Amino acid sequence: MFFSSNIKFLRKHRGRTQDDTAFALDMKRSTLSGYENGVSEPSLEALVAFSKHFGIAIDTLVKIDLSTMSEWQLSQLEHGNDVHLKGGNLRVLATTIDSGNNENIELVSEKAKAGYTTGFADPEYIKVLPTFNMPFLSHERKYRMFQISGDSMLPIPDGSYVTGEYVLDWTHIKSGQPYIVLTQDDGIVFKIVENEIEAKGALRLSSLNPLYDPYEISTTDIKEVWKFVHYICATIPNQPENRFREEQLIRTVEELQRKVEEIQLKLKL
Repeated sequence: MFFSSNIKFLRKHRGRTQDDTAFALDMKRSTLSGYENGVSEPSLEALVAFSKHFGIAIDTLVKIDLSTMSEWQLSQLEHGNDVHLKGGNLRVLATTIDSGNNENIELVSEKAKAGYTTGFADPEYIKVLPTFNMPFLSHERKYRMFQISGDSMLPIPDGSYVTGEYVLDWTHIKSGQPYIVLTQDDGIVFKIVENEIEAKGALRLSSLNPLYDPYEISTTDIKEVWKFVHYICATIPNQPENRFREEQLIRTVEELQRKVEEIQLKLKL
């Protein structure tokens, strides 16, 4: 059981003294010290008080060694996303950490995408994915990288690697922004998302490439959502060149129109 070590760990993690915490819990400092040192066993009332104070379920306080969690996992707990508090309503993410308890960034390559569709919630599957870290990304957030395929999101080219930040609460999805969405039938898709959850219980997905039509997908068919952070590719997107050619064409058409107008004016004379 980890109750004594957990309450001590949480107190220090929040930068609180024993006096601060004892005052907040309306108990003597010596009583708190006894709990933290394992000298005294907490009553049911005390367990409930600690659970409310830290916002963490009694089961979690007692059964899980919180000191082994990553900063991201702790931040999820401290923001109220405790599986023991919310039960089946919480989507529990299978993840991996490095030797320093920091969240890894797992890589889901093109070859791994089919397996990820069924194994995304299996810790045994996730732990065999290649992992790495990016020091400029926050340790308090969870990231994963996916390799995309096809031309639906041009100018982001086929084969690019897209990094996403895990979205726990789908109601926070911002319309008009790109997201990686794991779906029941289509697997991993990278799209511009319109949040229609409140109105229709669905997301509307659009491509950057206008040749692809938008479509809606029910939240019941969605398994994970990742907010776009950045992408890596081996080629320079050709959009600037396409835009330059488009501008050239517009100028050419305008010049032809001007010449036609000049000819028409001369004919009238």
